[in-house]
Amino acid sequence: MDRIDTARIAIFATDGFEQSELTTPKNDLTDAGATVTVATPDGSSIRGWDGDDWGDVTAADARIEDIDIADFDALVLPGGQINPDLLRAMPAVVDKIRAFADSGKPVAAICHAPWLLIEAGVVEGRRMTSFNSIRTDLKNAGADVVDEEVVTDGNVITSRNPGDLPAFVRAIVDAVTRAASEGRAA
Repeated sequence: MDRIDTARIAIFATDGFEQSELTTPKNDLTDAGATVTVATPDGSSIRGWDGDDWGDVTAADARIEDIDIADFDALVLPGGQINPDLLRAMPAVVDKIRAFADSGKPVAAICHAPWLLIEAGVVEGRRMTSFNSIRTDLKNAGADVVDEEVVTDGNVITSRNPGDLPAFVRAIVDAVTRAASEGRAA
C-alpha cells in the first residue's frame, strides 16, 4: 500500500457504527501515514456494534459541525445499520457530507453508509455498491448498483461489508494518492 504521510482523513460516525468498519480503516490509514480524525455529532465518544451486541467505545477527536472540509483530503463513512440511520436524520451532518462530495475529494462509504450518500443527494448516475439490503434504496435514488467488493465512481468509493475492508482501504489510499497528484489535496 502507498504511503499517504501528509493526508488528513475524517471519519464521521455515531453510536452503532459497525466496529470493524471504523477501526480497520482508522488503523490501516494511520499505518499508511495519514492523520485520521474521528468526528461525531457532539464530539463525544461513541460505541460500536460488534456482531450481535454493543462493541468498543471509540474516542472522538472533533464535532462533525466543526470539521472544515478544506483541512481534509478524504471522508470515510463506516456502516452498520444504526450509525448511518441516525446520521442521515441530522441535516447538518448530511450537509457536511454533501459538501465533501461536491468538493471533489474522496468520500468512501461502506455497508449501510451509502444511505448517507442517498440523503446527501450524490448517488444519481453513479456506479455503486453496498450491503445487499440497501441496494434497492440506491437504485431508487438513481445509482447503477453492482455487486462488487469496491466501486470507485469519480470521487465516491463504496463497498459492501466488513469482508471488503482490505479492498476498501486500498481504494481510499489510491484515491487520496491520485487526488494529491492532481493537486486536489487539502
